[in-house]
Amino acid sequence: MDTGRKKSWIVGITGASGSIYGVRLTECLLQLGYDVHLVITNAGWRVLKEELDWSAASREVVLEEKFRGANGKVYYHPIADIGATIASGSYLVEGMVIMPCSMGTLSSVAHGTSDNLMARAADVMLKEGRTLVLVPRETPLHAIHLENMLKLANLGVKIIPAMPAFYFKPQSLDDLVNFLVGKVLDSLRIEHQLFKRWGD
Repeated sequence: MDTGRKKSWIVGITGASGSIYGVRLTECLLQLGYDVHLVITNAGWRVLKEELDWSAASREVVLEEKFRGANGKVYYHPIADIGATIASGSYLVEGMVIMPCSMGTLSSVAHGTSDNLMARAADVMLKEGRTLVLVPRETPLHAIHLENMLKLANLGVKIIPAMPAFYFKPQSLDDLVNFLVGKVLDSLRIEHQLFKRWGD
């Protein structure tokens, strides 16, 4: 039965390097007409400033400016707002992507320590059986990182490390970013034209 509810996704951006990944994913989802519930850690805001020159002083104003004119709508949720809509399993979303995902956030999700909205929203995805995708961005990896990833993979979480490919002969940094975002969209079963596929 079609309820008329507009489909939406949660996108989390942590303090791992590679904030452009989460920004580009948000842009793509919005362009495709999905609403996006955006959660950014405090460290994530610092990385956005360091890597993309975003101001963390007026966060909602910055997001309005960056995502203006999209087909979908952005709902920004402060990381400490554990009473947000997405903190409840009764609030319907298609799933959640944390991109990039720091090892600290990955550990919180793996151990169910829902001490902020990012970890709580991920925990909701697990308990409700909804799609959860983590894009870890760290190197090298030690045994605890790998154990946490294996634990989550065994729970059905999709782990898509931030590893670019080169078989499609990327010509720019944008090409590499689009490739990884495209791989995430593939895992969400969302059609896109972000990169040239093998055999095309």
